[in-house]
Amino acid sequence: MKRAKQQIIVLGGGSAGWMTANLLQLQLGPKGFCITVIESPTIGIIGVGEGSTPQLKMFFDLLEIKESTWMPACDATYKQGIAFHGWTDLVHPQYDHYFHPFPSNYDHVSAKPFLEQVHAMLLGQASMPHPNPYFLTSVLADTFKSPQHSHDNIHTSYGYHFDAVKLGQFLKTFGQSKGINVIETTVADVCHSQHTIKAVVDEHGTAHYADWFFDCSGFSSKLMRETLNVPFINFSDNLLNDSAVAIPTPRQKKESPQTQASALNCGWAWRIPLTTRVGNGYVYSQQFCTAQDAEAELREHLGIDSSLPARHLSMNVGRLAEHWVGNTVGVGLSQGFIEPLEATALHLVQETVTQFIGAFCAGDYTTKHQRQFNQVINARFEGIRDYIVAHYVCNQIKNDPTGYWQHCRENSNLSNNLAAVLACWKSGGDLHELLSQRNMQQYYPTLSWYVLLAGYRQFPHQQYQVNEQTNAINQQLNELMHSFVAID
Repeated sequence: MKRAKQQIIVLGGGSAGWMTANLLQLQLGPKGFCITVIESPTIGIIGVGEGSTPQLKMFFDLLEIKESTWMPACDATYKQGIAFHGWTDLVHPQYDHYFHPFPSNYDHVSAKPFLEQVHAMLLGQASMPHPNPYFLTSVLADTFKSPQHSHDNIHTSYGYHFDAVKLGQFLKTFGQSKGINVIETTVADVCHSQHTIKAVVDEHGTAHYADWFFDCSGFSSKLMRETLNVPFINFSDNLLNDSAVAIPTPRQKKESPQTQASALNCGWAWRIPLTTRVGNGYVYSQQFCTAQDAEAELREHLGIDSSLPARHLSMNVGRLAEHWVGNTVGVGLSQGFIEPLEATALHLVQETVTQFIGAFCAGDYTTKHQRQFNQVINARFEGIRDYIVAHYVCNQIKNDPTGYWQHCRENSNLSNNLAAVLACWKSGGDLHELLSQRNMQQYYPTLSWYVLLAGYRQFPHQQYQVNEQTNAINQQLNELMHSFVAID
């Protein structure tokens, strides 16, 4: 018996809405589902998130969209990783920063001496455990090299920088070409009973009915929070930042393929190079700083006057208690947000929709696996949260006029998992085994935790000493670097 055609409405456009719609169209369109996006011509989108994890490449590969097609349309550049500047004190100025690299298949060679140097330092010996010299993508970022290369046996993972508004527009055009319907109207009301959305009603009184709904309405969370009253779990107990101010600046002639995250008085500033401009912003806590002071500090940090306009934003940092309730799924900002330090927003969109499709199809297009889905997505939010909180807890900023960094460092509101990781590191235990036992590796691998903890100099002493092992691996990486294409 042929299944009746079912209707899916995605409420909200932007990057999250159109990523959602395209994934649904790809996987569920051929199974008899009709995908419609309702987006408002009057409600703006946040459009500031301009960085990704390597997972975004998988999204475009899945849709069979080439980089040569989408990247120019979205002012996109490559991202080899994230450089963290000034998150430690200046006892060793050359080590007051570190680079979180995206992996390469050469890491199995270069990571071994890095781990050996880390363990030597933990045992009290002088060594060189700073992560930057040991990873290929770190060297590529420093030398302005792209992921494109002529070496057959070397492969790197990489993310992107992009204009978020243009990305949403590109995905809209692509989605429409694949058969996604679009209705441009503003939703004013929602028809529902218990945990089921029946229809959304627009400003003209027209009801739009569907069998399934995806809430991509942003922080307003019109379906999940406003209509279904799904509880929101706030992360403010250990992620203090609740606001941001953004100011774009002109692009330099040559830009490194990396995101920069620089510590400021009450948070940190991002720097994201696009092909047409540089995205800058300051993520901060209003407990320690006013919006006016944040803007002034960002302008001073950038060395610019008031002629360039600033955009101020508020953030709801946390997550829904459940992401799939009845016939409705929250995606993107409507389901939650972990501050932008590791650029995980689109990663969570992609993961949520992919996990939903898997659970939905396995359950014969019913809510059979709803509970397991919610557990999986909640665990991912918490796993990412742990890694980001670790950045703040491990900071070593002593020049701290506002007390913000000391407050972060002394915060005892840690999850059991994060507390166990930090205790294991300090005691010299087997960190890999601990992460494996607690299923934490599926969010950030062991090597990422080593890079973070070593990058923040979490050692009993600070006897850094360049040695032959470090020089040898760095020489090997520099030789490999020559096979990669320079960025124009």
